Amino acid sequence: MAGRSRDEASKRRVRKAVYVPDDCAGIDYIEDLGNPGEFPYTRGIHTEMYRSRLWTMRQYAGYGTAEESNRRYRYLLAQGTTGLSVAFDLPTQIGIDSDQPEAVGEVGRVGVAIDSEEDMARLFQDIPLDSVSTSMTINATAAILLAMYLNVASRSGTAWGELRGTLQNDILKEYVARGTYIYPPEASMRLVIDTIKFCHQEVPLWNTLSVSGYHIREAGATAAQEIAFALANGEAYVEAGLKAGLGIDEFAPRISFFFSAHNDFLEEVAKFRAARKIWARLIRERFCANDQRSAMLRFHTQTAGSALTAQQPENNIIRVAYQALAAVLGGTQSLHTNAKDEALALPTEESARLALRTQQILAHESRVPVTADPLGGSWMIERLTADLEEEVESYLAEIRSSGGALNAIETGFIQREIQDSAYQHQKKLESGDETVVGVNRFSESSDKRLTVMRIDKELETRQIDRLHRMKRERHDSAVREALDQVRESAAGKRNLVPAILGAVQASSTVGEIAAALKDVFGIHQETIVI
Repeated sequence: MAGRSRDEASKRRVRKAVYVPDDCAGIDYIEDLGNPGEFPYTRGIHTEMYRSRLWTMRQYAGYGTAEESNRRYRYLLAQGTTGLSVAFDLPTQIGIDSDQPEAVGEVGRVGVAIDSEEDMARLFQDIPLDSVSTSMTINATAAILLAMYLNVASRSGTAWGELRGTLQNDILKEYVARGTYIYPPEASMRLVIDTIKFCHQEVPLWNTLSVSGYHIREAGATAAQEIAFALANGEAYVEAGLKAGLGIDEFAPRISFFFSAHNDFLEEVAKFRAARKIWARLIRERFCANDQRSAMLRFHTQTAGSALTAQQPENNIIRVAYQALAAVLGGTQSLHTNAKDEALALPTEESARLALRTQQILAHESRVPVTADPLGGSWMIERLTADLEEEVESYLAEIRSSGGALNAIETGFIQREIQDSAYQHQKKLESGDETVVGVNRFSESSDKRLTVMRIDKELETRQIDRLHRMKRERHDSAVREALDQVRESAAGKRNLVPAILGAVQASSTVGEIAAALKDVFGIHQETIVI
């Protein structure tokens, strides 16, 4: 029954030549739409939206060692970015130190290498943590990296209550879309909830969970699947938080979301509106939230990495511009615009600046931000929003009936849905039913070479040398004692974050703390989905 409902909603989203009022029959403009800043927030979570405050302009950045990334951050801040977004390298993401054999060739490649609190201090040197919002795209090792950030703040004299930022901390999507998990799902969920509980008491302005639809979309999901599976994961985190003794209004206002802005311009605008509406009703009606902030779906957007092409990379500038416009028309709170060269390498300083300028031109020259929800009331937009809502609700009903998001992941339901969508999309590209300019149409041969950023191979050696020096100079007995406290906390029921903070203060590394948790939790073995 749920599948049939999805099919019907999906068929209705096939574009019509023209939309008329009859296409919006059944949509209650008073109840469903209302005004910006009013429940169910279909038209935006704030009354004036960007008239009173622009979205936060973040540029996702990080590479090599902490010093190199720090220079890029300070450059971006000088160019007008209003929030930092940290990319960590793969070893850091999966709890492996730079000097471990598994890290060879990956140190500092797709993000910055962080092994210890010393690295975190260098990463934010000369950046005032009390006046900048920091987003960290980190999941399996999120609690460890947050502990390092908190220690750096303390050493610089910044009170934790003044810190603003976001921790992705969304482990569920790692099992279906990315793969940078470490521990089994149950243990991973405990880490997520322990971090939420700790920050509720100690770091009250910090967003402790950013539920990612972006990575689900990048794996091949449709717009409806992106928000359906992200909202299902968000529902699972809410249920886990309630089970752990938190009240819904204690932590729901600090949950945010992370979505993709993809190529289908009008569908993307409708997607953001539908997501807000569904989440608002879920939180108020199912979980009985009283604080209106709990029901406000706040989200960061990144333009679609999977839409970037290595062929004719200048075309990516245009793609990114209209994807960013879709995010703004959809009411995003924060935005990252991809650089033109990211299908080939990490962005150069020049291309990162151009990506930032794209946002600034949109903010200050287009006059789009002058009106809240300027597309609201469009017959086509409202029909698309309603049909996406129906399709998403159908998915959510099926996931709930099967036991929730965790069970849907363990049985492979979500993975299969994403894989099927990715396969169908690839077939359309290969047949020419869908066009990618410069790839399967309007292509050309060219000897032109784009200047791309290259990571100095010596950075890995320098990072390892610095790590070895730190290990020689620290007190090994203090490290052993602190790591034993991590194992003891993991084996019991105490909140894990204080023990992790203690291990960081004793100069334990990311890899050592992750290994101590592995000793108790074990590691997750992926189930092959057919």
